[in-house]
Amino acid sequence: MLASTTKGLLQRFLSPRSCRREFKVAVVGASGGIGQPLSLLLKQNPLVGELSIHDMKNIKGVQADLSHICTSVQTNAYEDQELGDCLSGADVVVVSAGMPRKPGMTRDQLFEANAGVALRVACAVSESCPQALLAFVTNPINSIVPIAAELLKSKDAYDPRRLFGITTLDVVRASTFVGDFLNLNPKKVDLPVIGGHAGKTILPVFSQCCPSFQCQLEDIKRLTHRIQEAGTEVVLAKAGAGSATLSMAYAAARFVDSLLRGLNEEPDVMECAFVGYKSPCLPFFATPLVLSGKGIEQNLGLPHLDDFERESLEQMLPELEKSIQKGIAYAKENIAAKDEQEQCQNECQK
Repeated sequence: MLASTTKGLLQRFLSPRSCRREFKVAVVGASGGIGQPLSLLLKQNPLVGELSIHDMKNIKGVQADLSHICTSVQTNAYEDQELGDCLSGADVVVVSAGMPRKPGMTRDQLFEANAGVALRVACAVSESCPQALLAFVTNPINSIVPIAAELLKSKDAYDPRRLFGITTLDVVRASTFVGDFLNLNPKKVDLPVIGGHAGKTILPVFSQCCPSFQCQLEDIKRLTHRIQEAGTEVVLAKAGAGSATLSMAYAAARFVDSLLRGLNEEPDVMECAFVGYKSPCLPFFATPLVLSGKGIEQNLGLPHLDDFERESLEQMLPELEKSIQKGIAYAKENIAAKDEQEQCQNECQK
């Protein structure tokens, strides 16, 4: 299903493009553990004409370092209060800012650390580049994307076709682990991953794997669990020194490349991502998508599921719904508080 997404990044970056356009990409959080390798990969992408990078500190050094790389991509760096200038005119905004996950850190703690990032960036996007494609790396994705959506709605700048939570790392890991299991090149494995981007909300759809995954249910359960807990695997392996940064940067660069290919009107560009979803109880869900100049050209919805996958879906829905509603409630509370503060200030100035 996702054959067009499995080619290597370098092969795609270096292959000739017909009718190629160049776009402005902004990376928010570019001096962090994900932001730096992500910026490095984007500096090599021929669809990028301008790479604008932003962070709270140390960003000028990152820009100087990137500027020595012999590609034609122009790099510009912006510090703390220059976020609007960084985003101005951007075609794609990718957000890796925020605190990384640490050993023993709960999703609730990660939420408290990073929820404000979504509000600030979404507000800046609504003012500086409301037509941009906005993609979040910042975790927890299951709550961060709903926060951004609510803020954009309050600014009359929400387009569900242009807001994404990047779940590509789940797809990359699924292809890698299945490739290892089957002794195949992982680039030749297509395995859609749906649901969310945390623990059991991550659901690899083995019944739709290409090549066909003809193995025991116990093997599927074991690989599903490993895909779901792969982030913890990296956190523990790094022994407190960080989380998944290199693999996440690779996945984010691949997703941004797909967005750019869609903007460049390349046909049949497909990725899975956590996006707006038309369901009474689940307004967001990760599904396979067809990308275009509109952002999402078509949401392909739920693929066919077997019995195990349907059962897994039913089990994870309450947790995913809880995370989504938590993000929505947080955003509404903060938006209302800000509106009240602004109203009070206006009345005081009368």
